[in-house]
Amino acid sequence: MKLKFFFIGLVALCIVFACGSKKNVPDVSHINVDLKIERFDEDFFKVDTNNMNVAFDRLNQKYHNFLPDYLFNILGLTPPQDSILAQAKLFLKDSLYHKVFEDASTKFINFREVEKELKLALQLTKYYFPNYQPPSKIYTFIGPIDGVATAITSDHNFAVGLQGYLGKDYPAYQLGYITQIYPAYKTRKFEEQYIATNCIKSVMEELYPNNFNGRPLAERIIEEGKRMYLLDALLPYTADSIKTGYTQSQLEQCLKNEKNIWAFFVSGNLLFEREPSLVSPYVTDGPKTQELSESAPGNIGMFSGWQIVKKWMKEHPKTSLQTLMQTNAMSIFNEVGYSP
Repeated sequence: MKLKFFFIGLVALCIVFACGSKKNVPDVSHINVDLKIERFDEDFFKVDTNNMNVAFDRLNQKYHNFLPDYLFNILGLTPPQDSILAQAKLFLKDSLYHKVFEDASTKFINFREVEKELKLALQLTKYYFPNYQPPSKIYTFIGPIDGVATAITSDHNFAVGLQGYLGKDYPAYQLGYITQIYPAYKTRKFEEQYIATNCIKSVMEELYPNNFNGRPLAERIIEEGKRMYLLDALLPYTADSIKTGYTQSQLEQCLKNEKNIWAFFVSGNLLFEREPSLVSPYVTDGPKTQELSESAPGNIGMFSGWQIVKKWMKEHPKTSLQTLMQTNAMSIFNEVGYSP
């Protein structure tokens, strides 16, 4: 069953997106959050490769908490010590990654905007979750292009791989083996403006791990909707297209076709489907939802779940975000009577 998507009109767009500026964002200026940028990438790529032992001793003194994460979890190096140093030296001398480092250094001269966006998000996280201890550092690094770009480190700080944020048209992303791992619908999000959102998604995963495989689609999309609602609260001034991962056009079409999207799930008897191969396309990232429309985004179930959660929260205005996240997804589904 394919449903046609229609382009949303300018007036409707103004209503949908201008209203975003009227969100009730609490005053969190009194909440102290210290966030320091640690340019590990610069220190690492400036080591003397002719004297690796001394260079790594210095790195370890400055980054003793992050260095093991970087060597073992990000670069994937293996002991013993001599082998680690030899493997690290090969990485440092790799012409591709030396170029990546140089380009990242040119592009990321400072992180003022990212820092500002993240600081507010962490203040809001502390406001809504008072017991949460936010990260205090952002370690920047250069890692494998096909590896991790954003993570929470073992010492509970942010690690941001700049190789994953050099712009969708960056030449290294066009390499054959990279396009197999990261096709265009993924690399279009390899932009600086996604850094803060990806960091906060890591925080959310820490607070509320996503472990709902094998559950019915209705439950999965509402869990995704709860996370999207929380993300929206923590990043109130970030564009919805960045937070959802949809293109602006895809988001506009979803808003216009909310009813058609829900009709697709209902008429296809998909809401109580548990088979992972049938459920996964609607709750994971992808280029499109072909069964619905060539122009419908992947992970479209998140959109419906988000609308359901927004409706439920509107009907329960005194519900805290902590309570929302702890509320059973199927209870929300059964109670809200969603019918756009």
